Amino acid sequence: MMKRVYKAAVCLMTAAILCLTAGCSSAEEKTKEKESLLDPKKPVSIEVWHYYNGAQQDAFNELVAAFNESRGKELGIKVKASSLGNVADLEENVLASIDGKVGAKDIPNVFAAYADTAYAVDQKGMAVDLMGYMTEDEISEYMNSYIDEGKFSSEDTLKIFPIAKATEVFMLNKTDWDKFADATGASLEDISTIEGITATSKAYYEWTDSITDKPDDGIAFFGRDAMANYFIIGARQLGTEIFSVKDGKPALNFDKDIVRMLWDNYYVPYINGYFASSGKFRSDDIKTGNILAFVGSSAGATFFPDQVTLDDENTYPIEMQAFECPRFEDGEKYSVQQGAGMVVMEKEDKAEIEASVEFLKWFTDTDRNIKFAVTSGYLPVKKEANDKELINKSIDSTDDSVIQVLDASLTQIEETTLYTTRAFENGTDARNVLEYSLSDKASADREAVETAIQGGVSREEAVSKFDTDENFESWYEETLASLEKLVDNK
Repeated sequence: MMKRVYKAAVCLMTAAILCLTAGCSSAEEKTKEKESLLDPKKPVSIEVWHYYNGAQQDAFNELVAAFNESRGKELGIKVKASSLGNVADLEENVLASIDGKVGAKDIPNVFAAYADTAYAVDQKGMAVDLMGYMTEDEISEYMNSYIDEGKFSSEDTLKIFPIAKATEVFMLNKTDWDKFADATGASLEDISTIEGITATSKAYYEWTDSITDKPDDGIAFFGRDAMANYFIIGARQLGTEIFSVKDGKPALNFDKDIVRMLWDNYYVPYINGYFASSGKFRSDDIKTGNILAFVGSSAGATFFPDQVTLDDENTYPIEMQAFECPRFEDGEKYSVQQGAGMVVMEKEDKAEIEASVEFLKWFTDTDRNIKFAVTSGYLPVKKEANDKELINKSIDSTDDSVIQVLDASLTQIEETTLYTTRAFENGTDARNVLEYSLSDKASADREAVETAIQGGVSREEAVSKFDTDENFESWYEETLASLEKLVDNK
């Protein structure tokens, strides 16, 4: 009798061990064993909204067409992709469709989103938790920081599917730089830090001013595309997070000493004419000869011009050179992580959700994702895909500017820690304060300086009215108050 009881216990124990080993209760196995709702005999159509344009849109559309003719046909999935303009237009359309506003389009199945927009959609209960559609092994194939960005609601959920990312790099009009370097002895080493950019911009302005008879008509050297990134990453390099988020609650850390360094290395050179931002993007300022260099998204490589057009009769070709993004001299090695991921929307027909995830998995296959990256200037999202050798093998006749930017970006990813703020309520509005508060003031005050110069006042005298501690204090307090209204700092 005892032997029979012992054998039965052993059998039960063995069965339990086998069940645990097989992961009977794990979410991963449940995902694997979940019966597919897709049926080629009952095809489903899904709509993807994005903000790509130009070469990026062409590359995306090409891959969508390839999916529809291959994996999509096999599973019974038809993808329709639509560009809804820029990021702001896309966000407006998505929220309007969810809220059912008059004239709004039907809710898409998938849309490109930054974390703050994904957060807003999730608050409306419309963002699918992708954990239910991907195994742990599948998720582990992606860059950790890209996955972490989508875990804004909790560590056990994933609300953003990474498909293509970007960072910021330094892009230079090497043709005109060489003229400056030959005349002054300037070195590329001089522009490897933020402080070096400021000093070199002053030297370039003074050199271009000296070669004309008219006083105070120097040319700006540098510009920035995203001021919010300058604040957020600059502050991170200098030891603080402007927006730190814990358990979904943001805290504001607008350290005055750090912000003063940011002011001194943007506002002061800007009002002096060493920096500029005349066009919609800094690549536009490169094209018109208003600046020689800028920091911008690696995804903007395809927009760097191949010539400068001063006027209808003065046009000449230029060569671009790309480098890692300059950091503060004594700053920590942080660089920005940016680029929208994809949010899958809740749908009554769960087959549409499954179809959406299948498309995104297919799109981010290593070879295909690299192809999209080298064509569009974005960075692939899987760990194995972020390999220079692998990417170089995929490059055929791609624009040299894209190749340079990808190379600089991959080096930067290897040598720095990628950083982006976690999503929080009012995050977009708070970021907009950083985007425009200083840049708008710098632009307005520079205009006042130029007016004074035209009236016969020297640049030094005109600038001295704005380059004061009182001016900084006033702007700082006003900006701090605006941020405090948006961030619960209690």
